[in-house]
Amino acid sequence: MPDIFTSNDNDPFDSSFKIYYDLMAKRVSEILLVSSPYDAFIMEEDGRLAERIIHEYRGLNLTRPPRLTWVSTAQEALNRMSRQKFDLVLTMPRLGDMEPKNLGRTIKERFPKTPVFLLTHGTTGMPMDDPAADPDAIDKTYIWTGNTDLLLAMIKNEEDRMNVVSDTQRARVRVILMVEDSPVYYSSLLPFLYKEVVTQTQAVMEESLNEEHRILRMRARPKILHALNYEDAENLFGSFQSYMLCVLSDVRFPRDRKLDPEAGFSFVSRVRSERPQLPLFIMSSEEKNREKAHDVGALFLNKNSPTFHTDIRSFFMQYLGFGEFVFRMPDGTEVARASNLLALEMILPSIPDESVYYHALRDHFSTWLMARSEVELAAKLKLIKVTDFSSVRENKDYLVACLRNRRLARQKGVIADFTSEGFDLETEFAKIGKGSLGGKARGLAFMATRFKAQASLFEKYPDVALGVPKTLVISTEAFDEFIRENDLKALADSSLKNAEIASLFLKGQLPDWLEKDLRRFLTGAHYPLAVRSSSLLEDAMFQPFAGLYRTYMVPNNHGDIGVRLRHLSQAIKLVFASTYYEAPRSFSKSTVHRIEEEKMAVVIQKLTGSTCGDHYYPAVSGVAQSYNFYPVGHMKADEGIAHIAVGLGKTVVEGLNVLRFSPKHPQFLPQFSTVEDILKNAQRHFYAIQLKGSPESFDKEALKREDPSLTQLEIAEIAEDPRHVTIKSLLSAYISQENRIRDSYLGEGVPVLTFANILKYGSFPLPEILNDVLKMGEEGMASPVEIEFAVNFPVSADEKPEFTLLQIRPMALFQKRLDVDITSEEISRAFCFSSMALGYGVRDDIEDILFVKPDAFDAAKTVEIAREIGSLNKFMIQNARRYLLIGPGRWGSADRWLGIPVAWNDISMVGSFIENRTSKLRADPSYGSHFFHNITSLGISYLTVTEGEKDFIDWSWLNTLPAVSETPFVRHVRLDEPLSIRVDGKKSIAVILKG
Repeated sequence: MPDIFTSNDNDPFDSSFKIYYDLMAKRVSEILLVSSPYDAFIMEEDGRLAERIIHEYRGLNLTRPPRLTWVSTAQEALNRMSRQKFDLVLTMPRLGDMEPKNLGRTIKERFPKTPVFLLTHGTTGMPMDDPAADPDAIDKTYIWTGNTDLLLAMIKNEEDRMNVVSDTQRARVRVILMVEDSPVYYSSLLPFLYKEVVTQTQAVMEESLNEEHRILRMRARPKILHALNYEDAENLFGSFQSYMLCVLSDVRFPRDRKLDPEAGFSFVSRVRSERPQLPLFIMSSEEKNREKAHDVGALFLNKNSPTFHTDIRSFFMQYLGFGEFVFRMPDGTEVARASNLLALEMILPSIPDESVYYHALRDHFSTWLMARSEVELAAKLKLIKVTDFSSVRENKDYLVACLRNRRLARQKGVIADFTSEGFDLETEFAKIGKGSLGGKARGLAFMATRFKAQASLFEKYPDVALGVPKTLVISTEAFDEFIRENDLKALADSSLKNAEIASLFLKGQLPDWLEKDLRRFLTGAHYPLAVRSSSLLEDAMFQPFAGLYRTYMVPNNHGDIGVRLRHLSQAIKLVFASTYYEAPRSFSKSTVHRIEEEKMAVVIQKLTGSTCGDHYYPAVSGVAQSYNFYPVGHMKADEGIAHIAVGLGKTVVEGLNVLRFSPKHPQFLPQFSTVEDILKNAQRHFYAIQLKGSPESFDKEALKREDPSLTQLEIAEIAEDPRHVTIKSLLSAYISQENRIRDSYLGEGVPVLTFANILKYGSFPLPEILNDVLKMGEEGMASPVEIEFAVNFPVSADEKPEFTLLQIRPMALFQKRLDVDITSEEISRAFCFSSMALGYGVRDDIEDILFVKPDAFDAAKTVEIAREIGSLNKFMIQNARRYLLIGPGRWGSADRWLGIPVAWNDISMVGSFIENRTSKLRADPSYGSHFFHNITSLGISYLTVTEGEKDFIDWSWLNTLPAVSETPFVRHVRLDEPLSIRVDGKKSIAVILKG
């Protein structure tokens, strides 16, 4: 069996469609019309010439309509041509100062490359069968009957002549050859042929992926070449026979400058001898020629038939592959139809062998694919014979595999338009609506194109499925309509609580067209879904609103599609609602953006993972950055850093216990320096989707807790569960008797999550993939980047492990970096020094300090402390004052035991942070969280001060300052002069000098 057609066959017609941009490079842009005022008046009244040309171009999605310039005399035409370049000259018969042929001859002498067409109202006085009696003067004669379609056909036919050589060589564009010498017939036939070709091309374009592809694909429509005599026909066929789609020929036309009544049969016979399967069509006004046409293997059409045009349309549909693929038995009996590639792929296995053999023998599959611009696949199939297969069944399997590979390859790296009817549910990336994708979806779409362009990446990791998850984006158009129709715009400036806003949004009604599309989507989506925010500002370059909006996980496993649709719709509404929540409202005050200008798109992704009993989750989730703010030991800042955890990514982005490592040095793990460090810092629990007991309604549970579909599992409890085999492969064992860690867990000892199988033994090339993907993203965005990703290991042996990129965002990294040299003298007089500082430059506008009182701190009271800070922050908002915030543990941690769980609305006026690592609370910084991404994006410095080392805070000085206000846990003090906060971003050190 021949090799299966794959996307690696170097198909120039890849899904980027880049080759289409180069087609139809030469255009008829300027047309000169030479006619008497009366002829011009008649043409304008008959057809409103210029207006109709523009209208026709727009209606047929043809680009750049030409401009028409009118002059009334031959002399005026010559004068105009001496000053301006024209691509085509149209002359009418009645010119007051010169005969049209004399004008044409003069133009040919002065401008030999400019075609001249004679446009006449009738045939009076003109030889019917010799329109170009003087080819040195007039290139072609047309009969004007008031039909502006003729103007369009004349223009497009000339453009086809101009571009046919380059376009066939560049993109194998197909060619239709028409041989006809009578102006009466070709003036009628050409407009019909062009309209039919364009219309039929548009019809098959409906399965194109998006509007850009549809417009560009029109450039690859078949070209129509027109021959007036035998020599022209022979020359055109000889030049383009390998690209020929069909031949339509008259019977009687000139040969050797004489009218030959049998020229058409001679020409068609020659064509048949060289291209046995090429569709041929004899056109004649004499019925007696029907039998002769049959003898030379051509179809016959009587020019005088009242159904002349209808018969040509049927010919196109049946023989040129423009219509549905109609499966027939050898006796002509129809057995099935397929309207597009997907339908053909799906129906082929059930087609009788006799029918498949019949069509394969006649190259019907190749012809049909060619009409859809599937040039490479069509060309490959054309070279393959039915005798190359041991059976028709093998031939079928081959065709199905080729169609599937091509269909999937076309979709990669492309944003397809989602339509309820005929949409391919295996499409990788699709969009509903005409609005913006939002920042998060834009980044993901960009990386999808980057993955497609990096063939070497797939060659490097042949055993890994790399890419982005299946993604459906609901554009901002839906958000705009939802807000408008449900009268919710006023909430942008409200002071309502999050739950109140969510309740109002849940009562709203999604647009009918959106619900229809979502239902269609769910018919093919039988897997858990992540419903993510993608606002205009989220993850966009220098406009980070990361982590401020909501993400919801939807199990999508209910037996009733109506319930699944309700769950999905409610999750979408809640993502919409988060646009106006307190955190983004507060965060926007730290930027130049207004929350009422924000718009929300929604990203619906297939959740990477596996079903493990009643739960669903990925083996590994993580965040990686191409720039490491805090390189330790032999790490380097530009080598990047990664944070990974088992289960869903909520563990990582919310700053919980994760493993931090450099992809360049995966075995250098400062967190795991000793056995005690491993036991203390290893991840103990993870998030998963609860599949069992899915509620009938999503909304009530969602108002009670952040994501009702999530549950938290203890690693120690599921380590022995055979359903969670994925996690077991990542575990090590603590052997207490020996006080050591064994790099595999076989049931003995205490299970400890170390990822040793990956980081130490390379069972999966995660560090290498991260290095390559971060480099690819950084090169593409011309900026350091942060990515979120997931890894899943297959349940069955015939599947590949997956690495999926969930999102990417630029890191707002030191765009205005200031070189700051911190001297020993400055350290000696500073009130604070940090050897682990995040940020850059100098800030000297802060006079207020909020600090958690060390003596009052209680790790069990961190929620109350966050509440007190939020209250003080409101006072700072009212007085427009920035402040330095000092406290123990991770700021913004979702785990109350690792730090103070403030949200953005609690600290919106903060100007700088100090994280004090004490014996009471000594958590590793979580630089992979959304919280830290937003800090760096706003240029807020973050200083980590570790007690007992060279870092310090002058608490005695701080405690002498008078309090502006005080709560049980927090004190607010104010200085007479502002602090000077100096951060050396290169060395990651900082000092804060007293005012």
